[in-house]
Amino acid sequence: QVQLVESGGGLAQAGGSLRLSCAASRSIFSINAMGWYRQAPGKQRELVATISSIGSTNYEDSVKGRFTISRDYAKNTVYLQMNSLKPEDTGVYYCNGVTTRGQALFGSWGQGTQVTVSS
Repeated sequence: QVQLVESGGGLAQAGGSLRLSCAASRSIFSINAMGWYRQAPGKQRELVATISSIGSTNYEDSVKGRFTISRDYAKNTVYLQMNSLKPEDTGVYYCNGVTTRGQALFGSWGQGTQVTVSS
């Protein structure tokens, strides 16, 4: 198991940027894929960005071209650069591993980091 701690959220205006970080308690080198998930108010948690062990990335349609996921093995950290933010990006953002079926790898979640985008 691994402990994940998300940070970097906050209040941003539409069109602004935020950079989220996810620090893992141990090496993430062996984890096939890591991802960022978003839970908007009143909605289920959804996967918005994935990065594989070889660096290939995948994005949910609504964030393509605006969000960039990256990982730093030396720091055991995964990042999510969020640009051109929209009010619909509001939610709590979590990171977790991603299985080949696109589901969360770890059963436990971090506390998440709140992102609020005002119009």
